[in-house]
Amino acid sequence: MRVLIADDSVVSRHLLEATLRKWGYEVIGASDGAAAWDILQREDAPALAILDWMMPSMTGLEVCRLVRQMNRERYTYILLLTSRSQKEDLIEGMEAGADDYITKPFGMGELLARLRAALRRTTPGEEVLPIVQTADFRIDLATKRATNAQGVEIKLTPTQWHLVEVLVRSPDHLVSQRQLLEEVWGPTYTEQTNYLRQFMAQLRRKFEPDPAHPRYFLTEPGLGVRFVPDPQLGEALVTAPAGDRARG
Repeated sequence: MRVLIADDSVVSRHLLEATLRKWGYEVIGASDGAAAWDILQREDAPALAILDWMMPSMTGLEVCRLVRQMNRERYTYILLLTSRSQKEDLIEGMEAGADDYITKPFGMGELLARLRAALRRTTPGEEVLPIVQTADFRIDLATKRATNAQGVEIKLTPTQWHLVEVLVRSPDHLVSQRQLLEEVWGPTYTEQTNYLRQFMAQLRRKFEPDPAHPRYFLTEPGLGVRFVPDPQLGEALVTAPAGDRARG
């Protein structure tokens, strides 16, 4: 799998490039937004793009918007790197067409998990395994049966099951509130975030060892929900350069 990494921080970009090459990715680097946009316009552009939000000549957000305006059959998966943590900024990134985002500092393990999720979503014909196994529960998508660590069945209503199924089929990927509401309840419910909030609380009581401190079904306020089947943190961290922090 070919991946574009666009980051004006030489240290951060080289660290990412070296790590991804170690894990078998073919990596193309870009030092600013204009160079990234030039690469992404090509017919043989990488299917995955990791774009730093704050770059000279053109921001990652601007590149993302331009890519989404292109009329082409092949879809480019875009992951934004950002030191911004305000909900409004993150929503802006998702509305610009980003598929996911990761905030600095982050562990390499987290980044690799996001890329694996992207790979599952962009590889034609690849299907998620029908069984999801964690330390605390087991979900069988084929038989529509869930059990806890002791093998006791976790009883779910049809709506609860539908919500679980949408989330576990996109592991490590942020599924937006709008997508969840539309897929589970229908297109007329896309603004009914209270539905989602109530049902997620129900699911956490059934699946999480400590519902008040969830580790599997993580809500990112105002954005969506992420199912993390095996949370892990890498030893190497990518931090925001001083210039990025100053710019927000």
